[in-house]
Amino acid sequence: MLSSFSLNTADSVVRFLQITDPHLFKEENSDLLGINTLESFKQVLTEILQQDFPYEFVLATGDIVQDSSDEAYQRFVQLVQCLEKTVFWIPGNHDFQPKMFDYLTGQYGNINPNKHILAGEHWQILMLDSQVFGVPHGQLSQYQLDWLVAKLKEYPNRYSLVVLHHHILPTHSSWLDQHNLRNLHDLMEALSPFEKVKGILHGHIHQQVDDYWHGYKVMSTPSTCIQFKPDCHQFTLDNLQPGWREIELHADGNIYTQVKRIQQKTFLPNFKEEGY
Repeated sequence: MLSSFSLNTADSVVRFLQITDPHLFKEENSDLLGINTLESFKQVLTEILQQDFPYEFVLATGDIVQDSSDEAYQRFVQLVQCLEKTVFWIPGNHDFQPKMFDYLTGQYGNINPNKHILAGEHWQILMLDSQVFGVPHGQLSQYQLDWLVAKLKEYPNRYSLVVLHHHILPTHSSWLDQHNLRNLHDLMEALSPFEKVKGILHGHIHQQVDDYWHGYKVMSTPSTCIQFKPDCHQFTLDNLQPGWREIELHADGNIYTQVKRIQQKTFLPNFKEEGY
């Protein structure tokens, strides 16, 4: 893995944003289930810039593009420059990692490929790759688990936030829960010796979750495009709007967070669609 990124700040609170699942395409007018993903992503960025939340960096938690195209990754790099903050990323199940390493390596704009962030004096953020190429479900390789444990041992006095793409809690939607992180027990085994792990952050399910798993705060964030309706056994789209998450990491180990959704435009999917 890459070296650590150190965020030096005099503030005892570390603030950042999560954006997730843009599903961008090569063609600007392409849509996903009736929503133009480029336009919805642009609107999310526009409304982020109108907020007064003083964030210091951004985490993009996977499914950045839908079609594995060079143009879509290039477009993502161009669009997030408006945030004027460092953007870190992990792959989702729809991403094509060779292209990510071509365009999201730090040589373009404000993108940073590091997966370990030393955030201020009190926190570390550990970004994991849960992609299993070619399938929608996730799994953490032994390499990823070993790296996670190594970093937790290396910085035992820091509170830790673990970030990945796939979900770990049931959504109570059978069609979606078959695409979860498959080796939950391995993750639990890796984390359990370290009492300063405080939270787990992910994307993938295109819906908001704020819950707990074995004492860890679990957070999932709306996509910047389509939304999946929870508690539906059949594939079902939601009429909730695209969004993002604001997160504060406090010096006492507490995590304060809220989800924001766009207010100034309305994006509605094609509710007749039965999957993608």
